[in-house]
Amino acid sequence: MYQKYHTEALVLGSRETGESDRTITLFTRDFGLVRARASAIRSEKSKMRYALQNYTYAHVSLVRGKNGWRAAGATAILTAQGSPQVLATFARIAELAMRFVGVDENNEYIFQTLMEAHEALITTPDAYPTIEIMCVARILYSLGYISAEALRSTLFSHTAYQAVHLTEAEELKPELLRSINNALAETHL
Repeated sequence: MYQKYHTEALVLGSRETGESDRTITLFTRDFGLVRARASAIRSEKSKMRYALQNYTYAHVSLVRGKNGWRAAGATAILTAQGSPQVLATFARIAELAMRFVGVDENNEYIFQTLMEAHEALITTPDAYPTIEIMCVARILYSLGYISAEALRSTLFSHTAYQAVHLTEAEELKPELLRSINNALAETHL
């Protein structure tokens, strides 16, 4: 018998497999980046269908089997919503996280950064460019690609996206963009 794990997760992306299955990429609080198979999720009677849509924040039940993770249940906490620019912004952030973070590497800082950016994009949609820059910089900082000392900023000591932090990021925007672009160029990913 396999153990069932319950955790919070952000759905970063998915791809269809088989006739009604889907492989879902989740960033979980307890296990980091996980790719899980959701059986029959594309059928109309699936209970997980709406809880595991792209860019949704959810409570997820996972089972680790011989062939990897399987989604055993899910309940949406916060669904992806907003303008096309906001959804596209989170899609770019999710793509970067999937590209840089290793599978099954637990990282609480990145989870908090993604979760709070997701919430900030929904509650403060006008600030989406600044939120994106802050989130990407924090992910790269957490992975060791950006030095907090190089920017002399307190933005990396927490994961909040409040008005004070957005203002600080706006003031540091040229330095943040330069650091992000340098980090991306040096990784060759």
